[in-house]
Amino acid sequence: MATVETAMGPADTASLGFTLSHEHVCIGFSGSSVIPEFLDRDATLERAVRDLTDAKRGGVDTIVDVAPYDQARDVRLQAEVSRRSGVNIVVSTGTWLDVPHLFEYVPIDRIADFYAREITEGIDGTGIKAGIIKCASDRGGVTPGQERVLRAAARASMRTSTPIMTHTWAPERIGEQQADVFEDEGVEPDRVCIGHSNDTTDLGYLTGLLRRGFWLGMDRHRESGLMGPTWRERAVVLKQLIDAGWGHRIMIGHDWHSTMGLFSPEARTAQDEENPDRWLFITRQLLPMLRSLGASEDDIRKLTIENPRRYFEGRS
Repeated sequence: MATVETAMGPADTASLGFTLSHEHVCIGFSGSSVIPEFLDRDATLERAVRDLTDAKRGGVDTIVDVAPYDQARDVRLQAEVSRRSGVNIVVSTGTWLDVPHLFEYVPIDRIADFYAREITEGIDGTGIKAGIIKCASDRGGVTPGQERVLRAAARASMRTSTPIMTHTWAPERIGEQQADVFEDEGVEPDRVCIGHSNDTTDLGYLTGLLRRGFWLGMDRHRESGLMGPTWRERAVVLKQLIDAGWGHRIMIGHDWHSTMGLFSPEARTAQDEENPDRWLFITRQLLPMLRSLGASEDDIRKLTIENPRRYFEGRS
């Protein structure tokens, strides 16, 4: 049977169940996870346990936590949250937007070695292994440093058969630039999910990536606090893609987190007021709207259960 590495060890892909494809137990910037003054680890732990216990009761079985080392990843915290909440947490290697200057001077294969080690040997001496590779590009396009990360991610993916999830900026069609790099490296498109793709309603852009063989992460769903289309507009685009025959190549998530300390208490309260459903917004709001638009239970099962399983199994 196929397995995927999680914070609690390898899990049978058939046991992943209802999966949110792009989330964060904790989110931050490079260094924030090791400076106590900036991130309240204990408060984050307790909040994440509470939030994910609620999510588990609401039917969520797995989250893919795509925070690598420069996005406040803490694998010990992830393991404790998983153990106490009962939710599987897939851990990430890779690099977010904070590409270190070091990566400008070392061979790309050295960066790939680092990612591969976190996949095959474990992270920070814990034995906890990454089950996904994260890389990122944003407004203005793929920078030279980010291109090196994309290439390293592709090489590590091919070495280890580990899938890739990207952060991108869809309004500027940055996913196409990422796809060009991945294709140039020779990685199979069905091992790559272009994330944050529902930040745009441009169906030509979205279907173009799908036709090239890539997965789409329609993974920013919540009440507010997001730039671009409203969540209802995002739901309509998602249903249009399903109607066009692409429901088998899409995964969904919130891009939500339980971090405490990096934000002021007022900012944290504002986020919660904007999204009181937290990791259950998709269950409570998006899925009922999709049903009202005519989505079938089979469509919904693909988005939430079957597609994430096939993605981790490497099946088109």
